[in-house]
Amino acid sequence: MISITNLSYYLGSRALYDTASLHIKPGQKIGLIGLNGTGKSTLLRIINGDYQADGGTISKAGDVTLGFLNQDLLSYQTDDSILSVAMQAFARQNELQVQIEELLHEMETNYRDELVDQLGKVQEEFDALDGYTVQARAEEILEGLGFTTEDLQKPLRTFSGGWRMRVMLAKLLLQKPSLLMLDEPTNHLDLPSIQWVEKYIQTYEGAVIVVSHDREFLDNVIDVTVEVANAKLNYYAGNYSFYIEEKALRNEVQKGAYENQQAKIRQTERFIERFKAKASKAKQAQSRVKQLERMDLVDAVIDASARVNFKFQFSTQPGRHILHLDDVSKAYGPKRILTNADVRLERGDKVALIGANGKGKSTLLRIISGSEPVSEGKRELGHNVSFSFFAQHQLESLNVNDNMLEELKSANPSKGEGELRGVLGCFLFSGDEVFKKIKVLSGGEKSRVALAKVLLSQANFLLLDEPTNHLDMQSVNILIQALEQYEGTYVVVSHDRYFVSQIANKIWYIEDEQIKEYPGTYDEYEWWMEERKAEGAATGGKSQASNGNGAAPKSLAPSPQPKTSNDDERREWQRTLKKLTQQAEESESKISQMEQRKTRLEAELADPATYGDDKLMQAKNDEYRRVTKQISELQDEWETAMLEAEEWEKKLG
Repeated sequence: MISITNLSYYLGSRALYDTASLHIKPGQKIGLIGLNGTGKSTLLRIINGDYQADGGTISKAGDVTLGFLNQDLLSYQTDDSILSVAMQAFARQNELQVQIEELLHEMETNYRDELVDQLGKVQEEFDALDGYTVQARAEEILEGLGFTTEDLQKPLRTFSGGWRMRVMLAKLLLQKPSLLMLDEPTNHLDLPSIQWVEKYIQTYEGAVIVVSHDREFLDNVIDVTVEVANAKLNYYAGNYSFYIEEKALRNEVQKGAYENQQAKIRQTERFIERFKAKASKAKQAQSRVKQLERMDLVDAVIDASARVNFKFQFSTQPGRHILHLDDVSKAYGPKRILTNADVRLERGDKVALIGANGKGKSTLLRIISGSEPVSEGKRELGHNVSFSFFAQHQLESLNVNDNMLEELKSANPSKGEGELRGVLGCFLFSGDEVFKKIKVLSGGEKSRVALAKVLLSQANFLLLDEPTNHLDMQSVNILIQALEQYEGTYVVVSHDRYFVSQIANKIWYIEDEQIKEYPGTYDEYEWWMEERKAEGAATGGKSQASNGNGAAPKSLAPSPQPKTSNDDERREWQRTLKKLTQQAEESESKISQMEQRKTRLEAELADPATYGDDKLMQAKNDEYRRVTKQISELQDEWETAMLEAEEWEKKLG
């Protein structure tokens, strides 16, 4: 459908793309991933014709149509209703609708046979194009993206940038281009809308290229991953989870090949150095020099992962009770957000506040912070609680004339430059970058600086409103690590399901103007919600914990029974323990054998004779993947057997 061949594109002297190639097939769902600044959005603009490539070709089939959702559309404004804007997708149907209305109007005063014939032809074409259903289709998509029926007739100008972006997405989906290009579509969507878009893309007949940092969204919609790295387009035949596994495997193979080649180069260089001056060996030495010159060098593996290596410290340790919202009500005119709501936070709670936009999540964070007054009720902070609040609008409060080091210093004057550089390094700023002024940073870079400030603030209670917006996957991973190490309490608003699943031990959501709590992880919460929907219940059952609005997750394994002196029962326990010990030993023996096989395979994969033969390479790769999976399964079996054996040992005393 579209072939990109030997694409080159430069920003000054830096190559974003250097002889990169990609073939886009009809119906493919492609996830375009890579670090910020590698050129993902640029590639979409090159395909769209907005930018001109410096080299290579982009060939498109004659009937290919393109639809491009980009961040520039945020600024589009008009007094037309959002329904009218979405229906601009039906250009021909709209023209025919106007013609039909004009003909009917003319026939009221000047009825002629030729007008009847003309009206029949126009109506026939209009019907063939499903013109009578276009408005219903537009309404369905707009409502799927979160608009109410009342919203549809409101002017586009009255909506915020994120909601305007949804209207432009609806227009693109209605156009049904053969290639739909979506640049960060989830940035301005709430969770229900993201899930709706996922289902739509899954059944979309055309091809899709989506740039996104939402791992779960990518896993649910794509069947191909293309990574932009080292000025190339690297193809992976699977979703994002497949990419993670396959990239790790490729890196292992590449690392082995690189190390083997470097060893061969060093050996060859020693031979040349030793024998180049000897007449009897000079010819062989010269041959080795030419051999080195002809060698296709294997690139070293670059570790793109980043690790947080600093410890968060509190200025003061808080008491057990962090926060109590007591009988709180909040309304904006006739719109009620909370009515007599009650919720408590205890020290160590890691809360994710989730749900659709418009339910009051950000309002609740502001109430907790004390920056938003309540209509009724009271907010009580616990003993020695100090909090820090991150929200997108607070990026504007950064001092634009400071450099990054100065800005972090203002958050924690006790930290030295070395420590502050270490923190900035964790957030992907290195070298002289730390001296950049805030005013020249991108939105994503400002977000990282603001997050670093929050984490350096020594607060024991954090409030984070959409902290992953504008962050790439590596930066999100850094934030996850930071929050995993953080020993304080936090409440986070986020629509990123992977992020939430990694950082929360409680889930809050607003329902029926109440703050409701599920006392478990996001994965457990999703399972509970599915069960709740299946049962058709309006509300969940009483929780065994917290305020009774969630469902307490059940223990996955029974606790060991109390000790007993019954001899027969103890002998049975001993037999069980012996069996488990044997299972663990057998698993350990198998693991040892499989690891030896894995070592041999790694050597074979690093052999040029292997990676020079595509079929052999594929066969060895497949076997390597099977062996790696078997080792993982055996390790799980060993761990399970050992843990169970440990429990039976406790019972036996």
